[in-house]
Amino acid sequence: MGPASSATRLQVIPGPQNAIKRERLLKRLVDLVGSIILLLLFSPVILLLALLIKVHDGGRVIHRRRVVGPAGEFDAFKLRSMRTDADEMLQRDPQLRAKFERNFKLQNDPRLTPVGKIIRKLSLDELPQLVNVLKGEMSLVGPRMITPPELKRYGDAGWIFNVVKPGLTGYWQTHGRQEVSYKQRVQMDLFYVNNWSLAFDLEILLNTPMTMFRGSGAL
Repeated sequence: MGPASSATRLQVIPGPQNAIKRERLLKRLVDLVGSIILLLLFSPVILLLALLIKVHDGGRVIHRRRVVGPAGEFDAFKLRSMRTDADEMLQRDPQLRAKFERNFKLQNDPRLTPVGKIIRKLSLDELPQLVNVLKGEMSLVGPRMITPPELKRYGDAGWIFNVVKPGLTGYWQTHGRQEVSYKQRVQMDLFYVNNWSLAFDLEILLNTPMTMFRGSGAL
């Protein structure tokens, strides 16, 4: 089931409206129950990491990333993994900025703090987004969240963010991460949306812990 070979012929196959509504309601129920359970389970980890971040440089603990979703733009919460002057570093270094603008990601990002390198590698910086899931802005599984400037990179595929909530994890996050190009990432997000089912979500959720602890890039 390879997205790169299928992306050009993907089509949404309509099904009975009642069945679709029922599955979407179940997806929201899974999001609610799952986010509550995971927040309770990981709250000690989040608090410990927040303390380490604060002690390291005294800066803010939570980073708010402005992203897009079906209801419009919102702030996605992350544990801060970068230096307090990360934006200034990017502006001062034209080569670094050019690399970032190609994929909106940097491998071996020099802006990461020592704590940030660890939590980014294990994707623990994403844990506060469970609050976004609880609020209904995100889903446990969905396309990778993107910022407003990234929408142009999706071209005609940008429609998916008008109808599907970005996910804490997803198909790209568990099958590609930073090891694929941005174009492949778009194809993988399209593949997920056009082939979505609760069973597909469950498969991705089951694959997520292994992907996290393997540490092959960031979710």
